[in-house]
Amino acid sequence: MALSYTESMHLFHWIFGGLLGALWLSRLIDGAIGMPSVADITRPEWDLYPKGPASRVTVIVPARNEEECIEQCLSSLLEQDYADYEIIAVNDRSTDKTGEVMDRLAEAESGKQCLRILHVAELPPRWLGKTHAMWTAASQATGDWILFTDGDIVFREDTLRRSVTYAQASGADHLVLYPTMIMKTFGERMMISFFQIMFVFANRAWKVADPKAHDFIGVGAFNMVRRSTYESIGSYEALRLTVIDDMFLGRLVKAKGFAQRNVFGRDLISLRWAKGAMGVVGNLNKNFFALMRFNWAISLLAAVLLAVVNIGPFAGLLAATGWSKAGYAVALLSIALLYVGMSSKSQVSPMYFVWHPVSTILVIYTLMRSTWAVLANDGITWRGTHYSLSELKKSL
Repeated sequence: MALSYTESMHLFHWIFGGLLGALWLSRLIDGAIGMPSVADITRPEWDLYPKGPASRVTVIVPARNEEECIEQCLSSLLEQDYADYEIIAVNDRSTDKTGEVMDRLAEAESGKQCLRILHVAELPPRWLGKTHAMWTAASQATGDWILFTDGDIVFREDTLRRSVTYAQASGADHLVLYPTMIMKTFGERMMISFFQIMFVFANRAWKVADPKAHDFIGVGAFNMVRRSTYESIGSYEALRLTVIDDMFLGRLVKAKGFAQRNVFGRDLISLRWAKGAMGVVGNLNKNFFALMRFNWAISLLAAVLLAVVNIGPFAGLLAATGWSKAGYAVALLSIALLYVGMSSKSQVSPMYFVWHPVSTILVIYTLMRSTWAVLANDGITWRGTHYSLSELKKSL
């Protein structure tokens, strides 16, 4: 006997809700077990100096039109309590006063002789500005370690010391330190808390150190890599047209079999990544389609999956009846508990769970906007230079 419409929908909610509940519950359990294994280098056991002679660190800071924040970034680096390091700041064709601020700081700190300024006047063909700036600086590095960072990052005075201590103790070839996000508006908190949840959902941070796992990591705010490792993976020349260079650097390191580590450390590095929810949307416009490998079909599939996985539990709980709500309820409880867990890392209230569907809609909009912009313009225009889609695809 054929099922009635009501019976069919009841069965659908049992199956679909059960799948969503199982999916989110598995992510919650996996995260609850795995996340505590990711070290926090603000803990007292890392408040020491590396054993043996200090390894020299070269900090590379590329900047283009960063006059508002570059002074605070470089000043915080100049105040590090680490014994042996140098800073190479690159003024990448800035049209504001970034270069002047850099030169003034270098002149004022000339006695320390640890800050060097490079000025890039022209961008060679087939290079992104940022990857070229970092490659140029790295070619002049004298450190055993190279730390790639950004011009809007503020460092606590013990950041280098704790990071090198942990890297050497753990046998790392590449160390990623997660930044502390400075959030001043409701929209920023809503969007960043969503990305934290999706980070746990899609990226197993606790598997990064496992050489048998395919999980990898790279963060533009803090990618510290052994110089020998950096040279072995082909340097930034291998990433010359890579839009998401930080993540792809991490992928190369892991693919080549080097030891990768990722750590937490609240306030060791901090930045305000975006201003408001639409600031987050704008910041992702260049990168999001690149994350989809410049493939519109993957973008469309990702948008559908984002809606199903993140909005499905909320919609299903409203649409289902009786005990067929159970799977959706498990999914929602799991999402809420993930918000509670991640709030301990970012100090964002777990109540932003309520806005999870709104965040999802904005992220889908951002993905579609990024996809359309790149396809319509046959590539991206970044920092005044246009890169064709065919060029960008070749870099993947």
